[in-house]
Amino acid sequence: MLLAITALTVLFIAAVVTMLLRRQLQEKYAVLWIVIGVAMLILELVPGLLGWLSSVAGVQVPSNLLFAMGIAMLLGVCLHLSWELSRAEDEIRRVAEEVTLLRAEFERRTDGVAPTDDPEAVPDDE
Repeated sequence: MLLAITALTVLFIAAVVTMLLRRQLQEKYAVLWIVIGVAMLILELVPGLLGWLSSVAGVQVPSNLLFAMGIAMLLGVCLHLSWELSRAEDEIRRVAEEVTLLRAEFERRTDGVAPTDDPEAVPDDE
């Protein structure tokens, strides 16, 4: 059983590295997932470590500490993604406003200018 869980963890880390190399995952997120994968690997390979950490933290059942750490990590990821989403929305709003202003300026400058593909609108140079 330990071998299967260890293999899944190594596969998880390999998947994160592959996504990073294919540019499907940004470095700032890959570091987080690699650290989580390495922590999972360490907890799997050193079985007494979780029990020791739970006794140091004052938690009676080691699995409760594991769940609490997982929940704290997920809350941190959710907070970070909300922050990233807010930054992206601000950037999208700024770019949309800039495009609107540029479009208005373009239309203002091209008002009264005839299209160049209309042969009747092109003045004779004679």
